[in-house]
Amino acid sequence: MLRPWGALWITAVLLCMAGAQYSSDQCSWRGSGLSHESHRRDVEQVYLRCSQGSLEWLYPTGAIIINLRPNTEPPSGHMAGLHVCIKPHPLSQGSHVFLENNGDLRMLLAEKDQTQGTVTCFSLAEGALFVESVPQADISRRITAFQYELVPSQGPGAHMYPYLHPGLVTCKPCSDEEVLMAVCTSDFAGSGIFRGVGSKNRSPAAVTLSRLFRQKSRVFARGGARKRGWRGRINVPSQCIGHPGGDEYLLTGSVHFGEAWLGCAPRYKDFLRLYVRAQRAGTNPCEIDTNGEISSG
Repeated sequence: MLRPWGALWITAVLLCMAGAQYSSDQCSWRGSGLSHESHRRDVEQVYLRCSQGSLEWLYPTGAIIINLRPNTEPPSGHMAGLHVCIKPHPLSQGSHVFLENNGDLRMLLAEKDQTQGTVTCFSLAEGALFVESVPQADISRRITAFQYELVPSQGPGAHMYPYLHPGLVTCKPCSDEEVLMAVCTSDFAGSGIFRGVGSKNRSPAAVTLSRLFRQKSRVFARGGARKRGWRGRINVPSQCIGHPGGDEYLLTGSVHFGEAWLGCAPRYKDFLRLYVRAQRAGTNPCEIDTNGEISSG
């Protein structure tokens, strides 16, 4: 949707860029609309260069443009495969969030929708975030706040993250190469069983792990008899989950906004056969030792 005033604002920013204010934090930004209360039609440019972070805009007035980039430039042609996912705070209010590209503004999140805390994703190549304040007689108690993550749309298990592919999540098995790579590069990897299944379409499933090869965030904690295993919850589409207490699976996946999401998950006995074959052929990207830890291959 092209909005004439939006194009004028963006043009004004380019002409007045020298006077724009920038955040000193490369991952997160916190600012106040009171700094330009007397000229509410100002637009501030914000540049963030991290894989994840947050934004907090107190007393929103005017608008801000948020330019998101990874801290290291991806190879040529891979930018289109990188997505931005944002999750508003349940108390976020005072602004609409748009996607801006050459003056063209497309609504991502209306003010009223932010209280649901629903994750929204878009391709990084589509443009920048344009956050516009909603005119209010009293801007006190108005705070726009959300977290963001840069998420690759391709790779082992990426097809299982529903916010990247709304309505297109499938339970297709990962290829042998994807499974081996998932063990080495996923946010978490281990072997275990499903203990319980949620009743909703994407409610977390309770799991118990007998081996934990890696975890980037502490989504699994020691538990079970004599603290010899790990317990936690993984978000799994209901049509993709195994039977509670059944076969042991290799469980790999990603962590988004503090929650674990299942990626590649073959039966563990099938993974072991694959791993042994790859080890004999010398094609394993990493090695697993007997204590359930991973080392670079």
